[in-house]
Amino acid sequence: MKFESRAGANPIDRLKVVGKSHDRIDGPLKVSGQAKYAYERHDVAPNQAYGYMVGASIACGKITSLDVSDARNAPGVVDVISTLDYKPVPLSSNNTANLFGGAEVQHYHQAIALVVADSFEEARAAAHLVRTTYERKNGSFDLAAVAKAAPLYKNGDDDTGEDRYGDFEAAFEAAPVQFDAQYTTPDETHAMMEPHSTIASWDGDKVTLWTSNQMIAWSKKALAKSLEVSEDKVRLDSPFLGGGFGSKLFVRADAIVAALASKKVRRPVKVTLQRPLVANNTTHRPATIQRIRLGAHKDGRLQAIAHESTSGDLPGGGPETAVNQSKLLYAAGNRLTSMRLAVLNLPEGNAMRAPGEAPGMMALEIAMDEMAEKLGMDPVEFRIINDTQVDPMNPEKAFSERNMIECLRRGAKEFGWDKRNAKPASQQDGDWLVGMGMAVGFRNNMLMKSAARVRLGTDGVVTVETDMTDIGTGSYTILAQTAAEMMGLPLDRVKVVLGDSDLPASAGSGGQWGAANSTAGTYAACVKLREQIAKKLGLDPEQADFTDGNVLQGNRSFSLKDAAKDGELVAEDAIEYGDFGDEYAQATFSGHFVQASVNRFTGVTRIDRMLAVCSAGRILNPKSARSQVIGAMTMGAGAALTEELAVDKRFGFFVNHDLASYEVPVHADIPYQEVIFLDEADTASTPMKAKGVGELGLCGVGAAIANAVYNACGIRVRDYPLTLDKYLDKLPAIA
Repeated sequence: MKFESRAGANPIDRLKVVGKSHDRIDGPLKVSGQAKYAYERHDVAPNQAYGYMVGASIACGKITSLDVSDARNAPGVVDVISTLDYKPVPLSSNNTANLFGGAEVQHYHQAIALVVADSFEEARAAAHLVRTTYERKNGSFDLAAVAKAAPLYKNGDDDTGEDRYGDFEAAFEAAPVQFDAQYTTPDETHAMMEPHSTIASWDGDKVTLWTSNQMIAWSKKALAKSLEVSEDKVRLDSPFLGGGFGSKLFVRADAIVAALASKKVRRPVKVTLQRPLVANNTTHRPATIQRIRLGAHKDGRLQAIAHESTSGDLPGGGPETAVNQSKLLYAAGNRLTSMRLAVLNLPEGNAMRAPGEAPGMMALEIAMDEMAEKLGMDPVEFRIINDTQVDPMNPEKAFSERNMIECLRRGAKEFGWDKRNAKPASQQDGDWLVGMGMAVGFRNNMLMKSAARVRLGTDGVVTVETDMTDIGTGSYTILAQTAAEMMGLPLDRVKVVLGDSDLPASAGSGGQWGAANSTAGTYAACVKLREQIAKKLGLDPEQADFTDGNVLQGNRSFSLKDAAKDGELVAEDAIEYGDFGDEYAQATFSGHFVQASVNRFTGVTRIDRMLAVCSAGRILNPKSARSQVIGAMTMGAGAALTEELAVDKRFGFFVNHDLASYEVPVHADIPYQEVIFLDEADTASTPMKAKGVGELGLCGVGAAIANAVYNACGIRVRDYPLTLDKYLDKLPAIA
């Protein structure tokens, strides 16, 4: 199905099932332990062996010897595969670091061996018997030390490395009110609950991987390239994921090495990465150094915006795109954005939930607050007068829907913003200094081809089949809702099968694009199935009404099962967008409001309450969408207050590579959260008129917390996270 013009009225608009809050249909499986994650797929292949990964203990250099003889002779060991026995595996375009093979070490904990044994304990014990010697090279591990020499990042021969509109320098120089500051964000790890895990098994020249992966179609192609087989020889199956946040978008070492080991030992091999290897062997969110300059008229209207960011990655990698939102978020006639990319020998930097916007808005939205204070304006009003309904870098392109102002007005009213004292450190509750802060949230809406297959069985049950994944987001439920609405069925008469690469290729889970695109693909398949059913029953597909398990037209009525009495009906289609998706700027917006308190004696920070008001098109399932947003808000609290991968700048690794020392928020840290969704439908997005919320809920949260902390205690911290060491000695004097 080609989506080539704004969506008109369609069966989804009935909103009998879509748009209603439903419990997740996979919930009972998960709470009862019946939802099997990758490492738990004990029944999929007999005689599974256990693999234990050995990671490099240097960050840069090469292996001079790798002695596995003692490990190979240890009790229960089946075999040991060594990186020295393989050439480096070919990489897909989405990978930067070598995943396995060869003597070169590019980063700490790079996979160099896998011990395969009859039990996990035997594999782990034998792994400690692997003896490795290295030739260490000097590496670059300190972003601050190399930032000034980092070149502009150019994406192509014609790219200057700078995006400009108007004359920023002249406008900034002429601005009556100027602001110029630097902000930093740290390296962060995804810290998802389920580690990267894979069971691999070969059947002749075909390999199947039961794995934990967000993007099945991408990874099937990547695995075929890495294993040097044709794509039809590779199958991935990933029906349940215990989180990913971007770290499972691409193939990682667990999948590659499990497949290589399985082929060598001729039996299934299962591998899960130890938590330290999740942090150091896979990917992370790179640290940034950001400079923001704002120039405004005295009435608060911005006339110049510049956002420049520096980050680092391995050779051949890319930057953390922290300036993306600053191209689109606020009006100003003169603009400059640029990124610089330093070469670092740290583990690979890559996508983490809301890549770019998450760290970028942590800086931009503090800068907006600081500029508002300099202007003597309320932070909410300052943002409102700088709203724009068109792309500021391309004023001919309007936003399809842009309700940022309503998010802010509604949020301010519901949160009680009028009770905020604009003077920092002026409100106290016992031993606590209390403050309020806010920030805008922004995330682009991305359109991607997505396919699905739907079946009408002889029992009247409709089955949806697609390789779409559910990473804890509720994909099973919203796809079932879509089919139920289209086919006129209750939710319990729809079955959903996900995560298998033998199924039609979906958009996958990532970038906030999964829900809108995968449901649109299911919509397209259902349109075809409705046509088949109507023709089978002798009805006009354009006039037939599918409702309550029946198909009606005029005074004629059939049970849906009547159409399949001679055998199941099957339809498959995909949503495709062509050039229409480029006609509008498409984005989602939110207003984040936070109340935070700082203990005036100890400096301890606590979050009292949080509110997000979101503008994200039609909300398909308010219950699961709220869950996504409050989870993102909690993640933003971690980024603001606790999360930081500590870099050992001598040896080039992340020291706090476990969940004991990398601190993420827990339920007790967030006592009250609320989410409001604006009632809207974006007809330029998809036939579902929906967009995403999973990353929007994170964008801007860190800055809202930082702004609340500043309002509470009067100390402005520009270096995340806002840990005690950065402000304890600056707290207001205690009388």
